[in-house]
Amino acid sequence: VQLVESGGGLVQAGGSLRLSCAASGRTFNYIPMGWFRQAPGKEREFVAAITWSGGSTYYSDSVKGRFTVSRDNAKNTVYLQMNSLKPKNTAVYYCAGGRDRGRIEYAGRAPVEYNDWGQGTQVTVSS
Repeated sequence: VQLVESGGGLVQAGGSLRLSCAASGRTFNYIPMGWFRQAPGKEREFVAAITWSGGSTYYSDSVKGRFTVSRDNAKNTVYLQMNSLKPKNTAVYYCAGGRDRGRIEYAGRAPVEYNDWGQGTQVTVSS
């Protein structure tokens, strides 16, 4: 699946952004989707994930309660709503498509569990 992120930008601390990830290619509806981020000099880290149906979502402890992942399978799009942003949230944000596991409700937290990656979108939070 081909993935294209959008919605990044510059925002002040405490502000909000909504990232979108549009998918094309192989069937989007039956794969889990994840969001990861990578700050300069740091490893790529898990942010959030959602199962193929949208029935289950997962978050890193650092974003739980502030970020919300959702998907619209009719539009082949997954979203990441980010509220109460902090300067330390500054990073390139990537969406990723996982493996079709049939209809098992599963979405991993490790980058190796994802086959396809977008090009990333920069999020910069100023203090």
